[in-house]
Amino acid sequence: MLQGRYETVTMLRNGEQLILAVVLPLLAMVGLTVTPLLDGFGASRINVAVPGILALCAMSTAFTGQGISTGFDRRYGVLRFLSTTPLGRTGLIAGKVLAVLVVLALQVLVVTAVALTLGWQPDPQGWAPALALLVLGAAAFTALGLLVAGTVRPEATLAITNLLWILLGALGGIVIPAEKLPALLQTIVQFLPSGALGEGMRDAFLSGSVNPVSVLVLLLWTAIAGGAATRWFKWN
Repeated sequence: MLQGRYETVTMLRNGEQLILAVVLPLLAMVGLTVTPLLDGFGASRINVAVPGILALCAMSTAFTGQGISTGFDRRYGVLRFLSTTPLGRTGLIAGKVLAVLVVLALQVLVVTAVALTLGWQPDPQGWAPALALLVLGAAAFTALGLLVAGTVRPEATLAITNLLWILLGALGGIVIPAEKLPALLQTIVQFLPSGALGEGMRDAFLSGSVNPVSVLVLLLWTAIAGGAATRWFKWN
């Protein structure tokens, strides 16, 4: 619990991570609301935009945020030191997961408050499946972030996570529905964690339904990335 609080405070005090976790998603939400990019997918632009923005928040915090912070903790020997303390490796990972969930909860509150003022009208039955999908998506992206942070140099982690955040955010089906993407990408993104989370969130908030394909894809990514991170993660 103490490690989780420390990780949370560290994330919230990092101005760069706050921009990535809150400011950029809010700017993207406003941009999607005032442009015709999402026309034709729902009753209003804001209704289609918000589910994807919430999914983007999960990717920002769990993948990019945790990947970068873990990579530099590894570089400076923090992980090696903590793994030898009573906290252990399990406690360290649990603290990071707890921090992701706390920050994600704050992101959901902020985005929801702003979205409601812009006229967002989510399906009330969609909240339960959407929140469950967010947790599952956070698990998948945390596993991917730890896999990158634990296998490559910190400088490479910074470049890889930021590049993938841009690519997946723009072309990964997380914010923009797959139907708006080029034909080749439409087939690919449905198997990506970004596309699965974005599509699942839209199904939940637009129609109150659960997308079983999205759930399956996210479970597979969590299991595969989590297993790979456990197998190849380097603590020093």
